[in-house]
Amino acid sequence: MKHLSRIYTLLIFIFLYAPIAVMILISFNSSASTYVFSGFSLQWYKMLFHDADSMAALRNTLILAVLSSVIATIIGTLAAIGLNSYRNKYLKSGIMLITNIPMMNPDIVTGVSMMLMFAFVGGLVGSRSSLGFGTLLIAHITFNIPYVILSVQPKIRQMDKHLSEAAMDLGCTPFQTFLKVELPSIMPGVLSGLITAFTLSLDDFVISYFTIGSSFETLPIHIYTMTKKTVRPDMFALSTIIFIAVFVLLVLSNILKVDDDEKKRRAIKKQLKKAEKTAKKAVQ
Repeated sequence: MKHLSRIYTLLIFIFLYAPIAVMILISFNSSASTYVFSGFSLQWYKMLFHDADSMAALRNTLILAVLSSVIATIIGTLAAIGLNSYRNKYLKSGIMLITNIPMMNPDIVTGVSMMLMFAFVGGLVGSRSSLGFGTLLIAHITFNIPYVILSVQPKIRQMDKHLSEAAMDLGCTPFQTFLKVELPSIMPGVLSGLITAFTLSLDDFVISYFTIGSSFETLPIHIYTMTKKTVRPDMFALSTIIFIAVFVLLVLSNILKVDDDEKKRRAIKKQLKKAEKTAKKAVQ
């Protein structure tokens, strides 16, 4: 059974990462062939950085991803804190159900519905061009918020409620308590939600396709327009760079999580040692 499980795990990793490995290999190919490796070369990376359209699309994508992830993280963190303060469990469950719908809803349904909403609002205000960077930013913030809430809520549940009460007893205002006590305690969840929102925004195509308009172009849309003719090898280089960047972000996220768990273990050990010392003194 052990050998079968190892083979099964190996096959899963091959199916998941073999296409990415091939893409990375082809991005260093000296020729434009996608099946014959003629030799190692960085020419496609050089061509990529000299392509004004691709660089503009990459810049737009990064601006959109940073803005949407930061705004979604702020709104999602505050929403998670607000939901945690509800005492009515039925109300809390109902709100969480509504919040989780965007994650379960197909992207194409979300994209079409948001496009119709933006077109309707644009018609009401008399706007000729109802789609653009603003609508795209709102769409990305909307589908990122549930993921931030999902990342922050477990940290809020793990937080010691007596810490905020003690801070207020010592003279802190609610806002100071949030900044100095609550926020540092849930910061790993906040950072995890921020990284998740950034990667989702960086990668999104379907919702962006329906809400982007013609005045703004992101990298996934730019690559899609190229597939109608042919995908140039410099896009393989760009995809490789994006993969490495996302991989680094995920590694950093896991490191933060491990560090947070390690701090909690050390804190628990200290508390146990203090309890043992107190018990020994009591016995003596």
